[in-house]
Amino acid sequence: MPAENKKIRIGALLSGSGSNFKAIADACESGLIDGKIVFAGSDRPEAKGLKLAEERSIPTFCVDYGAKIRRFKQNPEAIKLPDDADMTALIRKSASLLSHYDPEQARFFLATRVAIEADLVRAIKPYPFDLLVLAGFMRNLTPYFIDRINVTPGKPRIMNIHPALLPAFPGTDGYGDTFRYGCKVGGCTVHFIDYGEDSGPIIAQKAFPISEKDTIETIRAKGLKLEWQLYPQCVQLFAQKRLAVVNKSHRLGDGQIKNRAVVQIRPDGEKTDEPNQNK
Repeated sequence: MPAENKKIRIGALLSGSGSNFKAIADACESGLIDGKIVFAGSDRPEAKGLKLAEERSIPTFCVDYGAKIRRFKQNPEAIKLPDDADMTALIRKSASLLSHYDPEQARFFLATRVAIEADLVRAIKPYPFDLLVLAGFMRNLTPYFIDRINVTPGKPRIMNIHPALLPAFPGTDGYGDTFRYGCKVGGCTVHFIDYGEDSGPIIAQKAFPISEKDTIETIRAKGLKLEWQLYPQCVQLFAQKRLAVVNKSHRLGDGQIKNRAVVQIRPDGEKTDEPNQNK
């Protein structure tokens, strides 16, 4: 008989109802994912997803972004950066994320988020994990946080689901953007997080047709139904060690070379290296 897959430890961050968190938790409990959720954290104390986790006896915590940001705006001197935050390097790494801010706004935004993310790192620390899933976590993560989770180059372990067929329509309202643009096809994307906004390597996508009768509500309903299928499938691929991030180079017609990190899904039985584990 084949050896049983070792269960991975999954951490989750969420901001709202937690429907994708529930889909992943259900898949873990039913055996569709060889994993166990070890914590659920949120940026909003009223997030309904925290209640779902508590009902399953999953440890929860909240780092209240809203309250902290309001405090920092009232009193910028209250911003305390962690000792290991190199702001010069962080600004450089965050260039695409900060591109729509002027320099002063960019530095304030980054400083506030890094100060809050230091609290988030401390909240997560008691719970060793192998994969962090963003289940409707409505905050852009900075390189400060990302680099403390992705501890081994080339082996990302922060996964996200986005309500559009990336690279189209990044941002917070993918289904709304899809509808307003008059697209004939919509969908969702699971990807690894990088330093940009919804720009990380794509793991998998699912699509659905859009008819003239569809509304933004029916498009969202179609998309969510696919999300609840796709996200657990991608988490299981990670658990099976079948996801590999490789660098691809492409020569364009004008002679330019474009480099891009992409995800390869290895055949069942052909595993990548062991996933990273937070000690």
